[in-house]
Amino acid sequence: MSPKENKLNPNKWVERYADFLFNYAFVRLNNKEITKDLVSETFLAGLKAKKSFKGQASERTWLTAILKRKIIDYYRKASTKKQKAGVDFKDLSIGENNNYIEDRLAREPGLNAEEHMVNLELREAIFNCLNKLPDKQAQVFIMKSIEHKSTDEICNEMGLSSSNLWVMIHRARQKMAECLEKQWL
Repeated sequence: MSPKENKLNPNKWVERYADFLFNYAFVRLNNKEITKDLVSETFLAGLKAKKSFKGQASERTWLTAILKRKIIDYYRKASTKKQKAGVDFKDLSIGENNNYIEDRLAREPGLNAEEHMVNLELREAIFNCLNKLPDKQAQVFIMKSIEHKSTDEICNEMGLSSSNLWVMIHRARQKMAECLEKQWL
């Protein structure tokens, strides 16, 4: 008996998965334009690779895996550019404070290398836990806790009552805390 095979329906991808993929990428990138670009690239890559889809995963899982690789590639390219920035002096202009090298280095302000790595590890643990939440719960959690949208905005956008929203957020926070306890602490 073979496992249920999933099929691709590219005509429905934007309708079904664009919001989820956008939210998934946005919490990792924190930049709307880059997020939009990577989600678009994900759909294009999915179209190009649709012959290699074996049907063992759902469309969403498969597209999310493509998006994960796009995000990793983005950070690799950005990291390479950052490394070159400290070495390439040909187009450096001295700023007001003569901190031209520091301005070119793209480290998070105030973090040393170890703190930067801990931040990245925590961020990855948070993303892994977010992926374990049901879709709607994850979306509501992201909107409230990460995007800091108002209750009214979320209720209108998601078609929820305020009490239903708070139950979903409460459950999402509980699940996130339990997951992070296992993965991070």
